[in-house]
Amino acid sequence: MVFYKSLIQWYLHNKRDLPWRKTHNPYFIWLSEIMLQQTRVAQGLPYFLSFQEAFPTVFDLADAPEEKVLKLWQGLGYYSRARNLHATAKHVAYNLNGKFPSSYKELLKLKGVGDYTAAAIASISYNEPVPVVDGNVYRVLSRYFGVETDISSSAAKAEFKELAGSQLPKDNAAEFNQAMMEFGALQCVPKSPDCVNCIFNVNCVAYTTGRVDSLPIKLKKTKVTNRYFNYMVVKDALGNTIVQKRTAKGIWHNLYEFPLLETVTPVPDKEVVKLIEQFPGFEFEVKSVHAIMPEVVHKLSHQHLHIRFWEVVTKDIVVNGQSYGEIKAYPYPIVIHNFMEKHWE
Repeated sequence: MVFYKSLIQWYLHNKRDLPWRKTHNPYFIWLSEIMLQQTRVAQGLPYFLSFQEAFPTVFDLADAPEEKVLKLWQGLGYYSRARNLHATAKHVAYNLNGKFPSSYKELLKLKGVGDYTAAAIASISYNEPVPVVDGNVYRVLSRYFGVETDISSSAAKAEFKELAGSQLPKDNAAEFNQAMMEFGALQCVPKSPDCVNCIFNVNCVAYTTGRVDSLPIKLKKTKVTNRYFNYMVVKDALGNTIVQKRTAKGIWHNLYEFPLLETVTPVPDKEVVKLIEQFPGFEFEVKSVHAIMPEVVHKLSHQHLHIRFWEVVTKDIVVNGQSYGEIKAYPYPIVIHNFMEKHWE
């Protein structure tokens, strides 16, 4: 049987019951694809349902305050996706009368929509015959056809896109693309795939030549930077504290956090206490400082954040301090949200 026919047949028998598969509405397809970038379905699904309920149309999302969007996104990571999502919703609602572009080329013009996302929306919503290429597709194609091109190389994307396009049935792009992604997610998984019970094991080059564990090939390693964050949890006699919005570009832009003391290298506790006591941003006298919990290492794609939380008790009432009830409504990085949930009294 032809590759695409076997693949689609497998998909129809094995696909997961997911809400975005019950619609061709480009708004919901777009929403799901943005959320599932670098995110597992199990993690993204509850967020999709929350957004679907809070913002049933692109107009609802466009009209929402950014803080509400970021708060609902809290914990999903890669927060630039949420900011781009909000910006694109405004563009579609206000400049395109709520109608998403209906072609791959036009979809590419939307903020936060790259080649993969544009292809997914175009094929699923409009059945445009354009192939999707993501990590799952790289894996399936490299193993089945025995492709040894380094997937981190500049040439890989075009090569795999052409290969995927050569297999794509022009009249059924929607099911083929979804089948390819689902097959990579459920069957042709990165580690220890169940090749014995795979529909393609007779013709799969990787399986028949014993190269399942070595394909796809990825030579480029991600460079990881270590950063050292000391969050100062201020508490005055009224139980009030201080939080601030991260306005600088980079991680967690427009999310909230406690006052931050960042160091280039790990610093002994005694030195951290001295630095906190002399922190230039504090307009009050510090009474005491102590660590609240051991270091937490929060791993991002290119950064490992070594995070400590320090309780800073003041001698004075903090000007413009806020209660826990007031600050908990703000959007935070998940590591700070989890700290607040567990340790705030």
